[in-house]
Amino acid sequence: MWWIYALLSALFAALTAIFAKVGIKGMDSDLATAIRTVVILVIAWGIALFKGSAENIGGLSKTNWLFLALSGCATGLSWIFYFKALQIGKVSQVAPVDKLSVALAIVLSALFLKESLNWQTAAGALLIISGTVVLILPGHYFGL
Repeated sequence: MWWIYALLSALFAALTAIFAKVGIKGMDSDLATAIRTVVILVIAWGIALFKGSAENIGGLSKTNWLFLALSGCATGLSWIFYFKALQIGKVSQVAPVDKLSVALAIVLSALFLKESLNWQTAAGALLIISGTVVLILPGHYFGL
């Protein structure tokens, strides 16, 4: 069942790039990120309140709070840089390079979370890294 949510995540991430590229036209990318964040805040809290999840907030540990706060900071910085990249670059280049985060997450999960790394996962990460390099380097490096 996890893969259905992962595919839905990928679909909405793709739509995010398209909608954002149109939405940031002629405006400051940081303001666009702030507006997007407010929308996400309302949706996320709406879901948590609707499902009754918010009632469990008192049971969170200091570790929960710390790492959720760090995750929020990382997310915010990611969005700020993503919107700036979208503003000055092409979606067809920015979105795939942004997905280098997948390969980085694989490496970091093995290093810090001690998750096992099988050959398929390692090969997938290497392919993502290779694809990112191809997208970033100017064409003349490849004789184009």
